[in-house]
Amino acid sequence: MVLAEKIALLRRRQGWSQEELADRLDISRQAVSKWEGGSSVPELDKIVKMSELFGVTTDHLLKTEEEPAAPAACIAPAAEPAPLSGSIPRADLRQVSRAEAEGYLALVEQLRGRIALGVGLFILSPTALLLLGAWTDGTLRENFAAGVGIIAILVMVALGLVLVVPAGMRLDEYAFLEKEDFTLAPGVAESVEQLRAVYAPVFRRSVTVGVALCVLSVVPLMAAMALHASDLAAVACIDLLLATVAVAVQPLIRAGMVQGSFDKLIQQGDYTPERKRMSRKSSWFAGSYWCLATAVYLGWSFWADAWRTSWIVWPVAGVLFAALNIALEAWIGRRQD
Repeated sequence: MVLAEKIALLRRRQGWSQEELADRLDISRQAVSKWEGGSSVPELDKIVKMSELFGVTTDHLLKTEEEPAAPAACIAPAAEPAPLSGSIPRADLRQVSRAEAEGYLALVEQLRGRIALGVGLFILSPTALLLLGAWTDGTLRENFAAGVGIIAILVMVALGLVLVVPAGMRLDEYAFLEKEDFTLAPGVAESVEQLRAVYAPVFRRSVTVGVALCVLSVVPLMAAMALHASDLAAVACIDLLLATVAVAVQPLIRAGMVQGSFDKLIQQGDYTPERKRMSRKSSWFAGSYWCLATAVYLGWSFWADAWRTSWIVWPVAGVLFAALNIALEAWIGRRQD
Protein backbone atom coordinates (compact mmCIF):
# COMPACT_ATOMS: atom_id res chain seq x y z
CA MET A 1 0.00 0.00 0.00
CA VAL A 2 1.45 3.36 -1.05
CA LEU A 3 1.32 6.67 0.80
CA ALA A 4 -1.72 7.96 -1.14
CA GLU A 5 -3.76 4.88 -0.25
CA LYS A 6 -2.70 5.01 3.40
CA ILE A 7 -3.77 8.64 3.78
CA ALA A 8 -7.21 7.85 2.36
CA LEU A 9 -7.58 4.70 4.51
CA LEU A 10 -6.49 6.36 7.76
CA ARG A 11 -8.71 9.37 7.07
CA ARG A 12 -11.75 7.14 6.58
CA ARG A 13 -10.93 5.18 9.74
CA GLN A 14 -11.11 8.47 11.65
CA GLY A 15 -14.45 9.20 10.02
CA TRP A 16 -13.16 12.45 8.53
CA SER A 17 -13.97 13.95 5.16
CA GLN A 18 -11.20 15.37 3.01
CA GLU A 19 -12.28 18.84 4.11
CA GLU A 20 -12.07 17.90 7.81
CA LEU A 21 -8.54 16.52 7.38
CA ALA A 22 -7.60 19.64 5.42
CA ASP A 23 -8.85 21.85 8.27
CA ARG A 24 -6.74 19.95 10.80
CA LEU A 25 -3.67 20.34 8.57
CA ASP A 26 -4.44 23.99 7.72
CA ILE A 27 -4.45 23.31 3.97
CA SER A 28 -7.04 23.22 1.19
CA ARG A 29 -9.29 20.25 0.47
CA GLN A 30 -7.85 20.15 -3.06
CA ALA A 31 -4.39 19.44 -1.59
CA VAL A 32 -5.72 16.41 0.31
CA SER A 33 -7.51 15.24 -2.84
CA LYS A 34 -4.24 15.45 -4.80
CA TRP A 35 -2.39 13.48 -2.11
CA GLU A 36 -4.98 10.71 -2.12
CA GLY A 37 -5.04 10.69 -5.91
CA GLY A 38 -1.26 10.35 -6.06
CA SER A 39 -0.76 13.49 -8.15
CA SER A 40 1.27 15.26 -5.43
CA VAL A 41 3.22 14.37 -2.28
CA PRO A 42 2.77 15.94 1.18
CA GLU A 43 5.62 18.06 2.45
CA LEU A 44 7.68 16.94 5.43
CA ASP A 45 5.80 18.91 8.10
CA LYS A 46 2.46 17.59 6.84
CA ILE A 47 3.67 13.98 6.98
CA VAL A 48 4.78 14.52 10.58
CA LYS A 49 1.46 16.19 11.45
CA MET A 50 -0.55 13.35 9.88
CA SER A 51 1.45 10.78 11.85
CA GLU A 52 0.32 12.56 15.01
CA LEU A 53 -3.30 12.96 13.89
CA PHE A 54 -3.67 9.33 12.80
CA GLY A 55 -1.71 7.90 15.74
CA VAL A 56 0.82 6.09 13.57
CA THR A 57 4.53 6.45 12.88
CA THR A 58 6.02 8.13 9.85
CA ASP A 59 7.46 4.68 9.02
CA HIS A 60 3.93 3.33 8.77
CA LEU A 61 2.97 6.15 6.40
CA LEU A 62 6.08 6.03 4.24
CA LYS A 63 6.83 2.33 3.82
CA THR A 64 5.32 0.81 0.69
CA GLU A 65 4.55 -2.53 2.30
CA GLU A 66 1.71 -2.74 4.82
CA GLU A 67 2.69 -3.41 8.42
CA PRO A 68 1.01 -3.06 11.83
CA ALA A 69 0.66 0.50 13.03
CA ALA A 70 3.13 1.45 15.74
CA PRO A 71 2.69 4.14 18.42
CA ALA A 72 2.94 7.65 17.08
CA ALA A 73 6.38 9.21 16.74
CA CYS A 74 7.74 11.79 14.38
CA ILE A 75 10.69 9.58 13.48
CA ALA A 76 10.06 5.91 14.09
CA PRO A 77 12.47 3.85 16.22
CA ALA A 78 14.12 0.74 14.87
CA ALA A 79 15.86 -2.21 16.47
CA GLU A 80 19.36 -1.37 15.30
CA PRO A 81 21.18 1.79 14.27
CA ALA A 82 21.75 2.36 10.59
CA PRO A 83 25.42 2.61 9.61
CA LEU A 84 26.69 6.00 8.58
CA SER A 85 27.53 6.55 4.96
CA GLY A 86 31.24 6.94 4.36
CA SER A 87 32.36 6.59 8.00
CA ILE A 88 33.02 3.95 10.65
CA PRO A 89 30.97 4.42 13.85
CA ARG A 90 33.14 5.40 16.81
CA ALA A 91 32.27 5.60 20.48
CA ASP A 92 33.72 9.09 20.79
CA LEU A 93 31.43 10.63 18.15
CA ARG A 94 28.50 12.82 19.15
CA GLN A 95 25.16 11.02 18.82
CA VAL A 96 22.22 12.93 17.36
CA SER A 97 19.03 11.92 19.13
CA ARG A 98 15.64 11.45 17.57
CA ALA A 99 14.44 14.70 19.17
CA GLU A 100 17.39 16.65 17.74
CA ALA A 101 16.78 15.25 14.25
CA GLU A 102 13.09 16.10 14.43
CA GLY A 103 13.84 19.59 15.69
CA TYR A 104 16.33 20.25 12.92
CA LEU A 105 14.01 19.05 10.14
CA ALA A 106 11.12 21.09 11.54
CA LEU A 107 13.30 24.21 11.84
CA VAL A 108 14.50 23.93 8.23
CA GLU A 109 10.90 23.56 7.10
CA GLN A 110 9.96 26.68 9.07
CA LEU A 111 12.84 28.90 7.92
CA ARG A 112 13.40 27.92 4.29
CA GLY A 113 10.75 30.30 2.98
CA ARG A 114 12.22 33.28 4.84
CA ILE A 115 15.72 32.57 3.59
CA ALA A 116 14.52 32.13 0.00
CA LEU A 117 12.57 35.40 0.17
CA GLY A 118 15.59 37.21 1.63
CA VAL A 119 17.84 36.01 -1.19
CA GLY A 120 15.18 37.09 -3.69
CA LEU A 121 15.25 40.61 -2.22
CA PHE A 122 19.05 40.72 -2.55
CA ILE A 123 18.75 39.84 -6.24
CA LEU A 124 16.01 42.42 -6.82
CA SER A 125 17.78 45.22 -4.92
CA PRO A 126 19.50 46.92 -7.92
CA THR A 127 16.43 46.90 -10.21
CA ALA A 128 15.12 50.34 -9.17
CA LEU A 129 18.52 51.97 -9.57
CA LEU A 130 19.03 50.46 -13.02
CA LEU A 131 15.61 51.51 -14.31
CA LEU A 132 15.67 55.01 -12.81
CA GLY A 133 19.19 55.57 -14.10
CA ALA A 134 18.25 54.61 -17.64
CA TRP A 135 15.03 56.64 -17.50
CA THR A 136 16.70 59.86 -16.33
CA ASP A 137 20.01 59.45 -18.18
CA GLY A 138 21.23 62.83 -19.44
CA THR A 139 18.51 64.80 -17.65
CA LEU A 140 18.63 67.15 -14.68
CA ARG A 141 16.97 64.49 -12.51
CA GLU A 142 19.74 61.95 -13.01
CA ASN A 143 21.40 62.55 -9.65
CA PHE A 144 18.05 62.49 -7.85
CA ALA A 145 17.17 59.18 -9.52
CA ALA A 146 20.55 57.73 -8.55
CA GLY A 147 19.95 58.72 -4.93
CA VAL A 148 16.51 57.13 -4.91
CA GLY A 149 17.92 53.99 -6.53
CA ILE A 150 20.67 53.65 -3.93
CA ILE A 151 18.12 54.12 -1.15
CA ALA A 152 16.04 51.35 -2.73
CA ILE A 153 19.09 49.05 -2.77
CA LEU A 154 19.81 49.72 0.90
CA VAL A 155 16.18 49.21 1.94
CA MET A 156 15.81 45.92 0.04
CA VAL A 157 19.14 44.60 1.30
CA ALA A 158 18.16 45.56 4.85
CA LEU A 159 14.83 43.74 4.49
CA GLY A 160 16.64 40.71 3.12
CA LEU A 161 19.04 40.74 6.06
CA VAL A 162 16.11 40.97 8.48
CA LEU A 163 14.85 37.71 6.99
CA VAL A 164 18.11 35.85 6.45
CA VAL A 165 20.28 36.76 9.46
CA PRO A 166 17.87 35.68 12.26
CA ALA A 167 17.11 32.48 10.35
CA GLY A 168 20.80 31.75 9.99
CA MET A 169 21.37 32.39 13.68
CA ARG A 170 18.65 29.92 14.60
CA LEU A 171 20.20 27.29 12.32
CA ASP A 172 23.62 27.85 13.91
CA GLU A 173 22.57 25.45 16.68
CA TYR A 174 22.81 22.64 14.11
CA ALA A 175 25.94 23.89 12.32
CA PHE A 176 27.84 20.86 13.63
CA LEU A 177 25.85 18.66 11.23
CA GLU A 178 27.79 20.02 8.25
CA LYS A 179 31.14 20.40 10.03
CA GLU A 180 31.59 17.42 12.35
CA ASP A 181 31.32 13.65 12.16
CA PHE A 182 28.51 12.20 14.27
CA THR A 183 26.29 9.16 14.69
CA LEU A 184 22.50 8.91 14.68
CA ALA A 185 20.36 7.32 17.36
CA PRO A 186 18.96 3.89 16.49
CA GLY A 187 16.36 4.01 13.71
CA VAL A 188 16.81 7.68 12.83
CA ALA A 189 18.92 7.14 9.71
CA GLU A 190 16.42 4.68 8.24
CA SER A 191 13.48 7.02 8.79
CA VAL A 192 15.33 10.03 7.35
CA GLU A 193 16.14 7.93 4.28
CA GLN A 194 12.43 7.21 3.86
CA LEU A 195 11.50 10.88 4.20
CA ARG A 196 14.20 11.70 1.65
CA ALA A 197 12.78 9.16 -0.79
CA VAL A 198 9.27 10.59 -0.42
CA TYR A 199 10.58 14.12 -0.98
CA ALA A 200 12.68 13.17 -4.03
CA PRO A 201 9.94 13.90 -6.64
CA VAL A 202 9.29 17.32 -5.08
CA PHE A 203 13.02 18.10 -5.11
CA ARG A 204 13.41 17.07 -8.76
CA ARG A 205 10.38 19.11 -9.80
CA SER A 206 11.54 22.20 -7.89
CA VAL A 207 15.05 22.06 -9.33
CA THR A 208 13.67 21.60 -12.85
CA VAL A 209 11.38 24.62 -12.50
CA GLY A 210 14.12 26.78 -10.98
CA VAL A 211 16.74 25.92 -13.58
CA ALA A 212 14.26 26.37 -16.44
CA LEU A 213 13.35 29.85 -15.17
CA CYS A 214 17.04 30.78 -14.89
CA VAL A 215 17.61 29.73 -18.50
CA LEU A 216 14.52 31.59 -19.72
CA SER A 217 15.45 34.74 -17.80
CA VAL A 218 17.99 35.78 -20.46
CA VAL A 219 15.51 35.50 -23.36
CA PRO A 220 14.08 39.08 -23.09
CA LEU A 221 17.59 40.57 -22.93
CA MET A 222 18.76 38.55 -25.93
CA ALA A 223 15.64 39.67 -27.83
CA ALA A 224 16.31 43.32 -26.94
CA MET A 225 19.87 43.01 -28.21
CA ALA A 226 18.77 41.31 -31.41
CA LEU A 227 16.16 44.03 -32.07
CA HIS A 228 18.60 46.86 -31.22
CA ALA A 229 16.23 48.12 -28.54
CA SER A 230 16.75 51.44 -26.79
CA ASP A 231 18.87 51.71 -23.65
CA LEU A 232 15.77 52.04 -21.51
CA ALA A 233 14.25 48.88 -23.03
CA ALA A 234 17.52 47.00 -22.54
CA VAL A 235 17.71 48.01 -18.89
CA ALA A 236 14.06 47.00 -18.43
CA CYS A 237 15.00 43.58 -19.82
CA ILE A 238 17.87 43.37 -17.34
CA ASP A 239 15.41 44.14 -14.54
CA LEU A 240 13.12 41.44 -15.89
CA LEU A 241 16.07 39.05 -15.90
CA LEU A 242 16.80 39.81 -12.25
CA ALA A 243 13.14 39.48 -11.31
CA THR A 244 12.92 36.10 -13.05
CA VAL A 245 16.05 34.88 -11.29
CA ALA A 246 14.64 36.10 -7.97
CA VAL A 247 11.56 33.96 -8.63
CA ALA A 248 13.67 31.02 -9.84
CA VAL A 249 15.72 30.84 -6.65
CA GLN A 250 12.59 30.37 -4.52
CA PRO A 251 11.97 26.69 -5.42
CA LEU A 252 15.73 26.07 -5.68
CA ILE A 253 16.46 27.31 -2.15
CA ARG A 254 13.31 25.90 -0.56
CA ALA A 255 13.80 22.42 -2.01
CA GLY A 256 17.56 22.55 -1.66
CA MET A 257 17.38 23.32 2.06
CA VAL A 258 15.04 20.38 2.71
CA GLN A 259 17.15 18.02 0.60
CA GLY A 260 20.26 19.34 2.31
CA SER A 261 18.78 18.69 5.75
CA PHE A 262 18.29 15.03 4.84
CA ASP A 263 21.81 14.78 3.40
CA LYS A 264 23.35 16.38 6.50
CA LEU A 265 21.62 13.96 8.86
CA ILE A 266 22.58 10.83 6.93
CA GLN A 267 25.96 12.31 5.89
CA GLN A 268 25.59 11.86 2.14
CA GLY A 269 26.16 14.06 -0.90
CA ASP A 270 28.20 17.12 0.06
CA TYR A 271 28.19 16.13 3.75
CA THR A 272 30.14 12.88 3.84
CA PRO A 273 32.91 12.78 6.48
CA GLU A 274 35.50 13.15 3.70
CA ARG A 275 33.78 16.22 2.26
CA LYS A 276 33.48 17.75 5.73
CA ARG A 277 37.19 17.39 6.33
CA MET A 278 37.89 19.02 2.98
CA SER A 279 35.44 21.85 3.74
CA ARG A 280 37.13 22.56 7.07
CA LYS A 281 40.41 23.08 5.24
CA SER A 282 38.91 25.34 2.56
CA SER A 283 36.38 27.26 4.71
CA TRP A 284 38.56 30.39 4.70
CA PHE A 285 38.24 30.74 0.93
CA ALA A 286 34.51 31.52 0.57
CA GLY A 287 34.48 34.30 3.17
CA SER A 288 37.64 35.93 1.85
CA TYR A 289 36.51 35.66 -1.76
CA TRP A 290 33.08 37.23 -1.31
CA CYS A 291 34.48 40.04 0.87
CA LEU A 292 36.89 40.80 -1.97
CA ALA A 293 34.09 40.62 -4.57
CA THR A 294 31.97 43.04 -2.52
CA ALA A 295 34.91 45.41 -2.20
CA VAL A 296 35.46 45.33 -5.98
CA TYR A 297 31.75 45.96 -6.63
CA LEU A 298 31.47 48.90 -4.23
CA GLY A 299 34.84 50.36 -5.24
CA TRP A 300 34.04 50.28 -8.95
CA SER A 301 30.48 51.56 -8.41
CA PHE A 302 31.46 54.54 -6.24
CA TRP A 303 34.74 55.44 -7.95
CA ALA A 304 33.44 55.35 -11.53
CA ASP A 305 29.76 56.06 -10.72
CA ALA A 306 29.02 52.85 -12.62
CA TRP A 307 26.01 51.57 -10.70
CA ARG A 308 24.16 50.74 -13.92
CA THR A 309 26.91 48.41 -15.13
CA SER A 310 28.75 47.26 -12.00
CA TRP A 311 26.10 44.58 -11.32
CA ILE A 312 28.05 42.44 -13.80
CA VAL A 313 30.55 41.82 -10.98
CA TRP A 314 28.14 39.36 -9.32
CA PRO A 315 27.52 36.87 -12.15
CA VAL A 316 31.21 36.97 -13.09
CA ALA A 317 32.19 36.49 -9.44
CA GLY A 318 29.77 33.59 -9.11
CA VAL A 319 31.20 31.72 -12.11
CA LEU A 320 34.78 32.46 -11.04
CA PHE A 321 34.04 31.32 -7.49
CA ALA A 322 32.79 27.95 -8.71
CA ALA A 323 35.90 27.43 -10.84
CA LEU A 324 38.33 28.48 -8.10
CA ASN A 325 36.52 26.41 -5.48
CA ILE A 326 36.74 23.29 -7.64
CA ALA A 327 40.45 23.93 -8.22
CA LEU A 328 41.06 24.48 -4.49
CA GLU A 329 39.24 21.28 -3.51
CA ALA A 330 41.17 19.32 -6.15
CA TRP A 331 44.45 20.67 -4.76
CA ILE A 332 43.44 19.79 -1.18
CA GLY A 333 42.38 16.33 -2.33
CA ARG A 334 45.75 15.69 -3.96
CA ARG A 335 47.56 16.79 -0.80
CA GLN A 336 45.42 14.42 1.27
CA ASP A 337 46.19 11.56 -1.12
